[in-house]
Amino acid sequence: MSTHELTKTYPNGYTAVKDVSLELHPGRFYLIMGRSGAGKTTLLQILGLLDDFSSGQLFVDNVDTKTLNEADKARLRMQKFGFVFQSYYLNEKMKAYENVMLPMYINPEIADKKERAEQLLATVGLTQRADNFPRQLSGGEQQRVALARALANAPSCIFADEPTGNLDTENETKILELLKRISLENNKCVMVVSHNEAVRHYADEVFLMQDGVLSREG
Repeated sequence: MSTHELTKTYPNGYTAVKDVSLELHPGRFYLIMGRSGAGKTTLLQILGLLDDFSSGQLFVDNVDTKTLNEADKARLRMQKFGFVFQSYYLNEKMKAYENVMLPMYINPEIADKKERAEQLLATVGLTQRADNFPRQLSGGEQQRVALARALANAPSCIFADEPTGNLDTENETKILELLKRISLENNKCVMVVSHNEAVRHYADEVFLMQDGVLSREG
């Protein structure tokens, strides 16, 4: 994935992202830091095809995303990206494995969805919690379910927006170690947006964002 002079300007004239050019590679853990309102989440949403940009270019697998219609972008997003947020967004009426299965319903290549969900829950250390509902899980466990769900369709890149924001130190460490292991062992691009200085320890590259401008640290 790469961008060239990516810019996002709102109708009121406010520019949230200014001329961002970068390349993201498999097996790398990227961190974007900056104050609230700096443009971090907006950039992450643009990269994940959750939001549009005003000018510049965004390439995913050498495809210029400006050439895609909304249906094509949605299909590419579901195939290539997984998302983890500060809030877990789990369906309270579904068991853990059922939540993990949800993104698989658009992927006909996954024959045994329950088996894959259980494998992913094992990956995040929740084998014994597969049949639990979200209300029966701790915050850290719910975030690990959300991470397993993000991996459902074997994405090439995981985007995580403040994934440890609601967690204590112990669960924060578990999530960050899982994200690092996923980037290394599964050769996935991981991009984390966070205020948390502890994330630096896991990152291969650190970027700072201020007033919409992205710069590489160091």
